[in-house]
Amino acid sequence: MDFGDLADHFDGVAAKILSTVETVGRSSNQHELDGVKALQGLFGRPTERLIIPTRFLLVSDETDEPVAEDGTLTFYDARLNTPNRSEYRLYYPASVDAMKQAQPGDIVFIAKQKAGGALFIVAPSGSSIAAQLDWLFGTDVLERQGFSVRAGLETGHDSLGLTAMYLLDMLGIAIEPANDAWLDRILAKFGPRFPTSAEFGAFARSTLPDLHPADDPDKVLMAWMEQEEILFRTLERHLATDTLDALYSDGHVDVDRFIEVSLSLHNRRKSRAGKGLENQLIALFDALDVRHTFNPVTENRARPDFIFPGISEYRDLDFPALDLTMLGVKTTCKDRWRQVLSEARRIEDKHLLTLESPISPAQTDEMKDHRIQLVIPRSLHEPYKPEQQQWLMSVNDFVSMAKERDQQGPAQRALL
Repeated sequence: MDFGDLADHFDGVAAKILSTVETVGRSSNQHELDGVKALQGLFGRPTERLIIPTRFLLVSDETDEPVAEDGTLTFYDARLNTPNRSEYRLYYPASVDAMKQAQPGDIVFIAKQKAGGALFIVAPSGSSIAAQLDWLFGTDVLERQGFSVRAGLETGHDSLGLTAMYLLDMLGIAIEPANDAWLDRILAKFGPRFPTSAEFGAFARSTLPDLHPADDPDKVLMAWMEQEEILFRTLERHLATDTLDALYSDGHVDVDRFIEVSLSLHNRRKSRAGKGLENQLIALFDALDVRHTFNPVTENRARPDFIFPGISEYRDLDFPALDLTMLGVKTTCKDRWRQVLSEARRIEDKHLLTLESPISPAQTDEMKDHRIQLVIPRSLHEPYKPEQQQWLMSVNDFVSMAKERDQQGPAQRALL
């Protein structure tokens, strides 16, 4: 599936680990970053102060949306008139909240956008979001001293997939992998409306008739998800265009209504992505004859996403707990993975499927301590560290385990 390339959005990117003197606080009375001579690759050698419109973002594993504010970066040579004595400086406003909250060891990413502005992103040390941005931008910042710079990004070197699209969405970078070749077929099927997630997921699968989960469950799940995303955004763009056009009247824009519509689109995307993953998993398990119950009620009215082989077996206290499996499903984990701990109490070792990649070693270690096993589609394993990859389960691994437990239930029961 074609989601474009990193070079479609950025000319280059730089990243570094913040030092004590660079963070705003008692130890720092400056509002600049050190070692910025390396940024000539991004911003060139200006002969006067270069003022760069910048969006400053503070991201974390605790929140879905970054803390954002607009401002400027200033890049210049403080010794421009002194031959062979260049001294480049990069200043940011003292009021920038992202740097006020930054701690030594946090990572800053500076991405130069095609439109001429920049993103200035601060991510906490050791966080999953820092690892994800490092992977997205290909900066390998933990392996470098000072700035790691990738200038002159070229098309074809950093192809984007579904996980990268989710990250860029979070950063406010619009990726529209719409394919208008599908629009007539979508409208013929559903008309000018948003169908239910189940309806649209089934339609997306029908457009890929040559794929069957038995051939490669991991590959098929990702293909279904990517195709659904492309088709949904094709329909969304068509419907949103008419809605947004209606907000313009005599050269004026209904700003309040524009914000309302934008938020509605944003929230629909987030909600649909989660439901879409659940529905595609239901279809995958059905196709592979994996017995399951979706979204049943367990203790204290908790509703785990999937129980295997089913809720009837779960509620039968004579059915061995070792033969039961629970799977939580989240497109992105953040800190929400802990929610599964209170679901399906009969099952001590729980499984969690996500499309988030990578997740920090600190967080996966905590998952292990709480007896949660991550299930990640095989194509998303590569960004994880080698020791993490050895622990991860693929979708195929999980399907095999669930079917084996179902088939060998009586044998396990005899061992208790």
